[in-house]
Amino acid sequence: MTAVPHPVPVPRFASVILDVDSTLSGIEGVDWLATLRGPEVAQEVARLTERAMDGAIALDAVYGERLALIRPTADEVARLAGAYAERAAPGAADAVARMRAAGVRIALVSGGLREAIVPFARALGFADADVNAVPIRFGPAGDYAGFDETSPLATQRGKPQFAAQLALPRPTLAVGDGSTDAEMRPAVDAFAAYTGFVRREPVVRGADYVVSSFDELAALVLT
Repeated sequence: MTAVPHPVPVPRFASVILDVDSTLSGIEGVDWLATLRGPEVAQEVARLTERAMDGAIALDAVYGERLALIRPTADEVARLAGAYAERAAPGAADAVARMRAAGVRIALVSGGLREAIVPFARALGFADADVNAVPIRFGPAGDYAGFDETSPLATQRGKPQFAAQLALPRPTLAVGDGSTDAEMRPAVDAFAAYTGFVRREPVVRGADYVVSSFDELAALVLT
């Protein structure tokens, strides 16, 4: 008797767009850098970040202001890469590996600093081309020299633009914790609010799914 092969399950989503800050890692990178400047700067930057992520103000209005308050050096941004890794979401590496093994395409789309995210992403198996974030510039001595102000990811509605440009296999699921992530909903097939680190009710209300861990995310994508 010839054995009948078991059918290979087809993932519910062919591709996933992941946020980084407070999703793939439990920190907000710019807020982490602000703590290096003392409590007053840290408090003000965290306040601006929270208002932007809750959707109370547009990210455009605070992106440059936060970096101007901090003026991070090249060395500090390199340290931020390590902080991302130290606070990686529990189970993220395994979930990403399982989704990839099932043929799911995964890309990172973040309003964070590219130079800090790329080393963290490489450790999780991401190619540099799959990391979409905001470039930062430094002077010859490693001092802060600005950021790419033309990057759509430094704006409130930049993520849907990137999601459309990526031309990922459909159906596509976007995943994140903030209002800028929820903005991707019209450009993808579904949006999942990630609440493993912070739960933002306006984001949850507009989501198709809510996941609190990467195990839950993998189950959603693969079954």
